[in-house]
Amino acid sequence: MSYSTPAPDVWDPGFASDPDCLLSSDQCVIRGRHFFIRGLIEIPVIGSQDVFSWGVWVSLSRDNFTRALEGWNTEGREAEKPYFGWLCTELPFYPESTTHVKTNAHTRPVGERPFIELEPTDHPLAVEQRTGITQDRVREIAMAVLHPA
Repeated sequence: MSYSTPAPDVWDPGFASDPDCLLSSDQCVIRGRHFFIRGLIEIPVIGSQDVFSWGVWVSLSRDNFTRALEGWNTEGREAEKPYFGWLCTELPFYPESTTHVKTNAHTRPVGERPFIELEPTDHPLAVEQRTGITQDRVREIAMAVLHPA
């Protein structure tokens, strides 16, 4: 019921040896100029209490990234206002590119990844987040992820 990517699309394994780059399970910095956090796009599954999740990366401004890091382990951090960002994960299961969709990253309690809210557009991923997906769609995604063509 959830799939994730290990790094933003712009990450290159060669960055790992660069002292101005960092990739952890939740944060990424590229050359000290580009900042990302990992969060979840949650999509309700129609007719159930289940939620399907995409683990994605969102770019943040330097100021918002700094704010997010300062409160990363602070109780009550979920009261922080959302951080604007751009989706930096290409999900190939959509007819339109998912990279650069506008987002708001909502911080949740310590230990939980941020909730990524997509701008309410007609992009198929944003529509799915608002309206939900069927169990058949979940199976279709699972087959595509587990058995790529």
